[in-house]
Amino acid sequence: MSSQIIPVEPFDYVVFGGTGDLAERKLLPALYHRQLDGQLSNPTRIIGASRSVLSHEEYRKFARDALKEHLKQGEYDEAQVKIFTDRLFYVPVDAKSDNGWDQLKQLLDEGKDRVRAFYLAVAPAIFGDISEKIRDHKLITKMTRIVVEKPIGRDLASALELNDTIGKVFKEEQIFRIDHYLGKETVQNLMALRFANTLYEPLWNSSYIDHVQITVAESVGLESRAGYYDKAGALRDMVQNHILQLLCLVAMEVPPSMNAEAVRDEKLKVLRALKPINPSNVERLTVRGQYKAGASAGGAVKGYLEELEGGVSNTETFVAIKAEISNWRWAGVPFYIRTGKRMAGRMSEIVVSFKPIPHSIFDEAAGRIAANQLIIRLQPDEGVKQSLMIKDPGPGGMRLRNVSLDMTFAEAFNARSADAYERLLLDVVRNNQTLFMRRDEVEAAWKWVDPILKSWEAVGQPVQAYTAGTWGPSQAIALIERDGRTWHEVI
Repeated sequence: MSSQIIPVEPFDYVVFGGTGDLAERKLLPALYHRQLDGQLSNPTRIIGASRSVLSHEEYRKFARDALKEHLKQGEYDEAQVKIFTDRLFYVPVDAKSDNGWDQLKQLLDEGKDRVRAFYLAVAPAIFGDISEKIRDHKLITKMTRIVVEKPIGRDLASALELNDTIGKVFKEEQIFRIDHYLGKETVQNLMALRFANTLYEPLWNSSYIDHVQITVAESVGLESRAGYYDKAGALRDMVQNHILQLLCLVAMEVPPSMNAEAVRDEKLKVLRALKPINPSNVERLTVRGQYKAGASAGGAVKGYLEELEGGVSNTETFVAIKAEISNWRWAGVPFYIRTGKRMAGRMSEIVVSFKPIPHSIFDEAAGRIAANQLIIRLQPDEGVKQSLMIKDPGPGGMRLRNVSLDMTFAEAFNARSADAYERLLLDVVRNNQTLFMRRDEVEAAWKWVDPILKSWEAVGQPVQAYTAGTWGPSQAIALIERDGRTWHEVI
């Protein structure tokens, strides 16, 4: 049975930073794909807004060029692109002054009764300025939402300040804090696997699960972004948001329903149950790394310090952490998390490793019995694998083999897998907050991450060098192997 595409009600999407990289690469292509699938109803409009001075037609050309560059072969359809670009409008707006805001209001007033979404694809430093201008120019209606990108602060204090600033203008139920990882098909399938099958949930606890690994590895370096990244680092950039959200979905209790608040309540409990990491244990439970020159994608690549102007930095481009959750379900089960730039491959996956069987009835000639694993691959090829022990076919006695029941989405459904932004952009229109972070979630994540940052500084924990094109520093291997376990590294 194929899924049913349900159109959403007409809306106006105002994209601040409408000529920026995110709009060009992700937002415009995502909305175009939703049109291709028949989900955009007339008279839906997408309105670009930024300081650049452009006409409506010049913005439409910008969008056509973006679609030509970022759509896959066969996806650019002249007739559909014409329909899509006819929905596009543009207003030059200055976040720091009143320039352009009356023009934006005049345009929006043509659709007062529609859902109105403001997407802040801009630097967090001007989230507050834009929010206040939206309020001062009376652009908020009863069907208004605001979408904010990460980072929500760089520590707990700045996150609180940013949330307060936006919260003075918008109600919490109007604020959509977007994390595109939560829009990935496989991430949502994790909830389906757990909560729509009797197979896993009875085993989803410390009695049967040995440990969990979460890896988000990237083969690319920072290059021109090194200056920006040097003020953040891997812990702020990836762990505080993406990886902790994945951890929450793995570890949360069964919510009473798929209601947004019910799901987010359970995620919050996980964040609050994370064991603290402080100066007394930070060196034992965490590893910081920084890539040096090596090889990637078949060629030589520079190290991080060579890409960074000035060449001196203690910022981590890799982090590995052994985390634990203090509750009955997960007591004693380590969650090994790691993320890094310039690693051996591009891979995002969750590995749930079950405990070995308590007793083997087979003799040594049958071979080693491997513990079962559930592998949920987020990228590059979305899918789910369940490893099982079976008998090797053929005569000659009992020989055991570890095989995988493998479901790759592209093969299983013979259909294009929608980009995460496609789902999340329209969830804003539907007013469905299930896949968005609530304020207390963001702040609870910072309450766990902040002490790690401060502990690194307190103990002077250095970054360990690792060669570009590898799986990170040797200390990260030691982090898991001293517990008798090993990282899953099959690409």
